[in-house]
Amino acid sequence: QLQLVESGGGLVQPGGSLRLSCTASVNLDVYAIGWFRQAPGKEREGVSCISSRGGATNYPVSVKGRFTISRDNAKNTVYLQMNSLKPEDTAVYYCNVFAMANYWGQGTQVTVSA
Repeated sequence: QLQLVESGGGLVQPGGSLRLSCTASVNLDVYAIGWFRQAPGKEREGVSCISSRGGATNYPVSVKGRFTISRDNAKNTVYLQMNSLKPEDTAVYYCNVFAMANYWGQGTQVTVSA
C-alpha cells in the first residue's frame, strides 16, 4: 500500500522560506503529484502540481512566483520550495499521488507568523 511522508514544515516569519519534502513508498516516475494545504475550518486546496517527469508544473495565482515544485524520481521524493511566505500560507501541507488520490500522509505544519 502507498505510504506518503511529508516533512520540512515549521514556524517561519513573514517573508521567510521553507522547503517541504514528500517521500513515497512506491516508484513515482509515472505519476503526477500535487501539493495541497488545509487550514482549520477551511477546505483543502491545491497549491501546486507536477507532471511525472517534472516537465510541466502548475500553480494557483495565490502562490505563483513564490512556490516552486520539483521532484527527484530516483529518491521517490517531491519538493515544494516556498519563498516570501505570508501568514495566509499557514496550513497543514500534504502531498498526493493523483492516480492514488485517496491516500494521504500525516501532513506537515507550516506556520507563518511574526
